[in-house]
Amino acid sequence: MPFNYEDMLDIKYIRRYPEVIKKAIQVKNIDLDLDELLQIDKDLVEKNQVLQELQRQKNENAQKFKSVRSDTDKEKIVQSGRDIARQINELQSEVSKAQARFHSLMLQVPNIPSEDSPVGKDSDSNKVVKTVGKRPKGNHLKSHLDLLIQNNWVDFQRIAQVSGSRSYCLKNEAVLLEQALIQWSIQYIISKKFEIFSLPNFGDHLSFVGSGHFPEGKEQVYFIEKDKIYLTGTSEVILNNLYRGEILSVENLPLLMAGLSPCFRREAGSAGRDVKGLLRVHQFVKLEQYVICENTKEQADHWHAFLLQNAEEILQALELPYQVVMVSTGDMGAGKYKMHDIECWLPSLGKYVETHSCSSLLDWQARRTDLRYRDKNRQVHYCYTLNNTAIALPRLLAVFLENHQREDGSVYVPQALRTYINTSRLRRDYIRKGD
Repeated sequence: MPFNYEDMLDIKYIRRYPEVIKKAIQVKNIDLDLDELLQIDKDLVEKNQVLQELQRQKNENAQKFKSVRSDTDKEKIVQSGRDIARQINELQSEVSKAQARFHSLMLQVPNIPSEDSPVGKDSDSNKVVKTVGKRPKGNHLKSHLDLLIQNNWVDFQRIAQVSGSRSYCLKNEAVLLEQALIQWSIQYIISKKFEIFSLPNFGDHLSFVGSGHFPEGKEQVYFIEKDKIYLTGTSEVILNNLYRGEILSVENLPLLMAGLSPCFRREAGSAGRDVKGLLRVHQFVKLEQYVICENTKEQADHWHAFLLQNAEEILQALELPYQVVMVSTGDMGAGKYKMHDIECWLPSLGKYVETHSCSSLLDWQARRTDLRYRDKNRQVHYCYTLNNTAIALPRLLAVFLENHQREDGSVYVPQALRTYINTSRLRRDYIRKGD
């Protein structure tokens, strides 16, 4: 298969290898008519050639006017100039409309998935590549919802009256545990040489287009009409756009950034899916890993493995059972070249649930944000971008509680967190009693 990792999303590549792009559209279940895109592209090339010719005629006509003497000849030239100007205006209007449609369709062109990505239409085709940790067993196991209520660590009913469904109100020791998980994760990420960013949780329309969350995914995003801004569901949106339109120096790559921010998702279309407790809520907190690097396959593969390993080490330190899943073409989304999910075991559901999503997008995002770098030979290239969750709460908190609960209702605290929680067992009234 013809494959150049630098220019595969360039229109020149698409013109030359339409069948490769059509295959990507097919295996990713993208609703895009590539023939329409190519026809518009062809028409634009032809129309722009005509515009160039009309502009040449306009300039030539203007030169003629300077040399003629008779009023009759001047009037003919003026009329000819008007006709040419009218043709130019009409054609420019057509070109403008065609360019808008072309741009809209180009935003829908999917990334070509890696050759080792499983081919399939949905998550049923995902492939488990690793399973780590021991699942808890016993008749004492409760759901995280029951455990929270038993320990007076949550108030769903009262907060629902204030903030509506799928909101939550953590209390007491659960707050302490939540903050310990965040603080420990930040220190871990710092040890991996990331810059830490505390970021706003909103961005403009262009930022969501740049990250690839628009035009798809709009139904999941909260929009603030008065200010024309959107609430982010991940700090990836902001991190991807921090260097928008810039040309970086290769000496400054890679950029390792970790963004901490509140996140908001409408969870549209998820009715009936794991909605109880802390699994699907409208507001949450996430620490996101983000990498901007040079555009080579070796760099993409290296940083993808690095991000995935970080997430695994976090879960191992928290002593949580998990599995690593290679995501299929139909489940990974348009922009992904390669994607792994990490799923943690949740006893109450008797299944693994997604807690981390590791993605390599090659230059798919960078082209949308015009993010480039200049190499040692002074050549300019689009960057590659990658991302993965470090920790997302309260979903991981639900996993933590269920896997570390004890028969008396207390929760085991792994060694990693004991700097922030000075006990090996977290129990009700720990804060009040101080034991």
